[in-house]
Amino acid sequence: MVMMRGIFVVEHGIKLILKNIMAKKQCIFIKRHKLATMKQGLFQIFFFITVYILFHTETVAQSNAEEWKLVWSDEFNKKGLPDSSKWGYDTGGSGWGNNELQFYTANRMKNARVEKGMLIIEAHKEDWENKKFTSARLVTRDKATWKKGMIEVRAKLPSGLGTWPAIWTLADTKPMHWPDDGEIDIMEHVGYDQGRVHGTIHCKKYNHIIGTQKAANVFLDDCSQNFHTYQLKWDQDSISIGVDGNYYFKYTNERSGYDAWPFNNNMYLLLNIAVGGNWGGAKGVADNIWPQRMEVDFVRVYELTEKN
Repeated sequence: MVMMRGIFVVEHGIKLILKNIMAKKQCIFIKRHKLATMKQGLFQIFFFITVYILFHTETVAQSNAEEWKLVWSDEFNKKGLPDSSKWGYDTGGSGWGNNELQFYTANRMKNARVEKGMLIIEAHKEDWENKKFTSARLVTRDKATWKKGMIEVRAKLPSGLGTWPAIWTLADTKPMHWPDDGEIDIMEHVGYDQGRVHGTIHCKKYNHIIGTQKAANVFLDDCSQNFHTYQLKWDQDSISIGVDGNYYFKYTNERSGYDAWPFNNNMYLLLNIAVGGNWGGAKGVADNIWPQRMEVDFVRVYELTEKN
């Protein structure tokens, strides 16, 4: 029906132009002017035909378009510890390659729990296993991984000097070699730069150790007061990172090899709050702001499927 309306509009426009040309021919007796009028009319016909072709192509493309299908999610509707069928934990206090100050615990509700329909990841200032802080790092490793698709995480972030929350993915390779096998940071925020949210990719060719990481950022002045949806879209050609539908960062597969594009690996999701560290603690760690929490309303993963 839409296409038929488009055809009618084009045909009607052409008829009006031809009628206009004939009227002008009757009134214009100078040959040069008659020729100019004909050229103008032919140009207008060409314009309408071009519009029709574009309109027709777009309509066909829309009819064959793909749509996003939900394939995995956690809406955090069950109170208590995070769903063990969906989430595991990274544990320990090794510094995690960034000189971080926290010890990541497992199955400890003080650091990770579901309440009032939200996942709470909470960092505390307390002595634990020779560390001064505790927190949690939830992972879908060995439970759910994806090679392409769209991830959406609706979250409210902690604030304060020394906080470093992250929503990110790592390659599910065994063993995993970082940065060679790939990392996608959907959201990072450091407390000394309140409101600035970062999206980044890391691989062997482009990573922060050698100062070549590919990244961008966007400013959200209320990211610690209100929820925002942090988003990742990726396939074999590109990676896009956004927030609330604003995709502010894109990395395109340059097709130069695995060093620049390891992102065909299956990836798993991580949610955590780090304390201090090379970046998060670059301007110190406050003593009087703890505990700090990241609240997550939902996590949803989609894959593209053909429309019926």
